[in-house]
Amino acid sequence: MPNPHPERVKWVAIGHSVAFAGSLTGLVVLWYADHPRSGFHFFDDNAEWLQVDKAGHLYSAYMISHTSSELWKWAGVPRKKRIWLAGIGGLAYQSIIEVLDGFSAEYGFSAGDYVANILGTATFVSQELLWDQQKIKIKFSVFPKRYTEPQLEQRANKLYGKTIIERSLKDYNQQTYWLSADIKSLFHSEKWPAWLNISIGYGAKGMFGGTSNKVTDQNGNIIFDRTDIPRQRQWYLSPDLNFSAFKTNKKGVKILFFILDSFKFPAPALELSGGKLRGHFLYF
Repeated sequence: MPNPHPERVKWVAIGHSVAFAGSLTGLVVLWYADHPRSGFHFFDDNAEWLQVDKAGHLYSAYMISHTSSELWKWAGVPRKKRIWLAGIGGLAYQSIIEVLDGFSAEYGFSAGDYVANILGTATFVSQELLWDQQKIKIKFSVFPKRYTEPQLEQRANKLYGKTIIERSLKDYNQQTYWLSADIKSLFHSEKWPAWLNISIGYGAKGMFGGTSNKVTDQNGNIIFDRTDIPRQRQWYLSPDLNFSAFKTNKKGVKILFFILDSFKFPAPALELSGGKLRGHFLYF
């Protein structure tokens, strides 16, 4: 059992505090300050965005816990303690954001988001406790998209923003979330390459509103109607790179591999959507 390194523990604790406090303060100043406040209330958004937003919460909670655990591991914190520190800390951070939503007039505390946060954290914690490794990683991929029709581009600008970063974070039409399975480790296969994972992805397309592609103003007048565009779920099957299988003693390379392992590597893929199966030579 490793012994904690006091100096590293101190800096990791400070780093967590600064990162959490700084990001939450930034949210309050840059995001919530522009939205009217209200008394604490709940909001049911489970039917919105074909649940791609829930997959985003799952991924965020998982990655926050995973990253935190690696930092505590570097500091020499014993295995079970650093797993629970990471899991509880990650869920607490996500919980604060949900509470802030609860006091926002335009949003509200979403039970669906909170359940997704719990599942994301539990996915990390359970695998660490069971296997001491992440045999099934939650990953993310995004491919910037511009809409050829001026009406759709205008709508996307209003909903998702105009910059690549804004679109990548807000436009659920261009996001895919993955479960990337380490086949060699899961099935103890000697012949399967350690660097090759198999992944299942989920995304959706055709979404220009939370639950519908039809929008009305306060007087009931239709201001946007593209119900001719189907809102479709998309399922993918694709190979993936398992960067954690590449061993190195260089700390910088280890960090790079950890970051790369947070994202789905572009690869050929099969897509099932709208009852049809199609192939992609390269899917991001």
